[in-house]
Amino acid sequence: MEARICSRSSRRDVEEETGDGALNGLPVAFRLALPEHTQEYEQDSEWCVIDDGSGWRELRIHDYDKVFRVPGLYEKLIHEVLQCQSPAVVSELLVKQLVSEGVDLSCVRVLDVGAGNGLVAEELRKRGIGKVVGVDIIAEAAEAAERDRPGTYEDYHVVDLEVLGADGAADMMADEGFDALIAVAALGFGDMQPGAFSVAFHMVREDGLVALTIRNDFLSDSDTSGFAALIRSLVSSGRLEALRELTYQHRLTTTRQPVYYHAIVARKRCPRA
Repeated sequence: MEARICSRSSRRDVEEETGDGALNGLPVAFRLALPEHTQEYEQDSEWCVIDDGSGWRELRIHDYDKVFRVPGLYEKLIHEVLQCQSPAVVSELLVKQLVSEGVDLSCVRVLDVGAGNGLVAEELRKRGIGKVVGVDIIAEAAEAAERDRPGTYEDYHVVDLEVLGADGAADMMADEGFDALIAVAALGFGDMQPGAFSVAFHMVREDGLVALTIRNDFLSDSDTSGFAALIRSLVSSGRLEALRELTYQHRLTTTRQPVYYHAIVARKRCPRA
């Protein structure tokens, strides 16, 4: 799998080198090209071009359904080339809090919201978390998780959380409540609405933990995604008690600029009277 740099006008002239690799024993092969470093794009407008044997085609990086259809592309592009650290960083932050409380990690049941192809669950399981349940609105994400990381999840639900909450089915999925919720790079950009996160939050038991990461912009007063207002409301009402916070480099943009995110681990509390 080779990474190359190109512009929209020159992408057909990318040097065509093939690369081969393996993902959990599955053969993967494609060619990958990125924009020139001089180009600038909003994070949700970033793109690449790939050739997986059917010719070069352009992919918007946030079109996750298309990205997940290509085995190994997400890992190569996001985690190797763009050096994404969020799954490991946020998983470690959550596990550190659990360990500090003397919790038996093997008994912990975590809801992974915006689960994608299972990278976060893999990090949690490596650190000793016993059970992870995935939720994503994209069917291709669940298919990729089963293809690339079979057995990582206790269960995986392809569902719109807002619909799930309206139907009352969220309580059935949560059973007695999850011990923790984790949402890594799933908030903002329209990938998940604040209402969907609220449903997931409701599925965590009282005194459970919430671990999330979000781009710094989405926590500012100028935020229009609704997440800054939601998080401020949860904190001011006493529903969330912040325990650990960290600002860190989430990944690089396709033009090699750092993107900073804010990670939070908080405790879910009963609302103040």
